[in-house]
Amino acid sequence: MEKIDIKQLAKDLNLSTSTVSRAFRGNSDINPQTKERILARARELNYQPNLYASSLREKKSDTIAIIVPELANNFFAQAIRGIEQVAREKGYHTLIYVTDDEYQKEVSFIDNLSNGRVDGIIMSASGEAKDHAYLNKLKPRHMPLVFFDRVYDDIDVAKVTTNDYDASFNATRHLIDAGCRKIAFLVINKSLSIGKMRTQGYIDALEAEGLTYDKDLIIDCSNDHKKNYNILSKVMKTLKPDGLFASVERLAIASYYVCQDMGIAIPRKVKIIGFSSLEIAPLLNPSLSTITQPAREMGIHAAQLLFRTLESNHPVHDHVVLKSKIIARKSTNG
Repeated sequence: MEKIDIKQLAKDLNLSTSTVSRAFRGNSDINPQTKERILARARELNYQPNLYASSLREKKSDTIAIIVPELANNFFAQAIRGIEQVAREKGYHTLIYVTDDEYQKEVSFIDNLSNGRVDGIIMSASGEAKDHAYLNKLKPRHMPLVFFDRVYDDIDVAKVTTNDYDASFNATRHLIDAGCRKIAFLVINKSLSIGKMRTQGYIDALEAEGLTYDKDLIIDCSNDHKKNYNILSKVMKTLKPDGLFASVERLAIASYYVCQDMGIAIPRKVKIIGFSSLEIAPLLNPSLSTITQPAREMGIHAAQLLFRTLESNHPVHDHVVLKSKIIARKSTNG
């Protein structure tokens, strides 16, 4: 029998070549009955697909990149698991890149990946850059980008975030309801969208409850543990707040260290709440009250948006907003 190619097989089955190709690559976005019909007919005709050549022709790597600021934060570990779950279902591999919140690393990774090493990118931004022009080089290469959690508002791509303003507003109210009247808001990267929204939620909640907003109580912190320890030690000595609201997980943990070393009782002297997906939050002494984001679901949604673009060849610009929840524990209930 004369050797046939994929076009002849597709014509024989009255299907498109892309459908036949997906059947041999093991993609999950194909009807199981259709897939079995394709494979059965291929066996009958003794058709053997050249998957390597197919990949080269389509310029596909069957790999996506995940760019995150850090891995120590449990939020990102959970989000990555969600992304990888969808990638596996689609027959894709993942590459993980960690920026350590450094702008130059972010730029370098994008430069590296824009050469076609991956088919798409899912990223949580470092937040340090004001000029995001380096991301525009992805467009001519038709490489989709999806942001999750930490986004750049001026880049028009699909995004997955949580209701940061509402969550911050409600967390501030929670501290006020617990008796706090002098609440310090601990923040990193105020210029980033996530920092802006959480800061505004804090300010508006104070005003809604009739408390005077004091800009000195918005505390600029860093990504360095030692620097944060020194900053928070000074805050506790000079400003003496009765409530601490940590806009990111690492600042909540730093607050615990400072209070322990300074002999400041939580929650009797100061109450603490923070954005965190920390699995051991209930085991801390006292247990930490958290605003917990649906991290795994965010990863799943981000991956689904990316694959919608990859499979349709049309850019997706959806903005999915999921809800966080406040889990009150002993650090605010004293």
